Amino acid sequence: MGAVVGTLAMQSRQRRPSREFETHQTRQHFSSLQRSNFDKLDDDFEPSVVCHRPEALEQLEAQTNFNKKELQVLYRGFKNECPSGVVSEETFKQIYSQFFPHGDSSTYAHYLFNSFDSTHNGSIKFEDFVTALSILLRGSTIEKLQWTFNLYDINGDGYINKEEMTDIVKAIYDMMGRFTYPALKTDTTKQHVDAFFQKMDKNRDGVVTLDEFILSCQEDANIMRSLQLFENVI
Repeated sequence: MGAVVGTLAMQSRQRRPSREFETHQTRQHFSSLQRSNFDKLDDDFEPSVVCHRPEALEQLEAQTNFNKKELQVLYRGFKNECPSGVVSEETFKQIYSQFFPHGDSSTYAHYLFNSFDSTHNGSIKFEDFVTALSILLRGSTIEKLQWTFNLYDINGDGYINKEEMTDIVKAIYDMMGRFTYPALKTDTTKQHVDAFFQKMDKNRDGVVTLDEFILSCQEDANIMRSLQLFENVI
């Protein structure tokens, strides 16, 4: 759980101001003849590489838990990393790997990318990014747990099975690399997954439902604390 929230929050506060997810300021739309500040400030980038412009600032503010200033900060960094306005999976992996130089974050980044890619079209727009980050950093406990459940539910069937949990846990260990503590043993992943299911699979049917996941997480004080750690990082 902490790996989901923590690694995302880490991206929002490192390499300020030129290498973080920041945003340009947006004006209100007083008439159809006026451009939004997203459009105006996109002119700072090469026109040939700008292929997607985000929704109006007011609309994103209404849809997320970020205020205008925070959205401005996020958008600038997003465009610094991705001048085209969209992030491919390969670019996402490259950005993510910078935060875990001693491990292999590619598999975990793949799962995370799929969770951000709400339309499943192979790219992440600024709207996708900021909506997910809003949930993870400012959402309610239930919203955070629902988002995390969907990350672990790799095949999207509404359940988490042992194979899916094993894949996620292994990806997290690979990402942490030699800094994983305690040092990994051959059967560490299996032990972790077995412990997870013993705790969360309430009816012992071999899968964890959303309700079981939420209930078990709410009963775990460590998980509840981890959900609150990054609420004010932006």
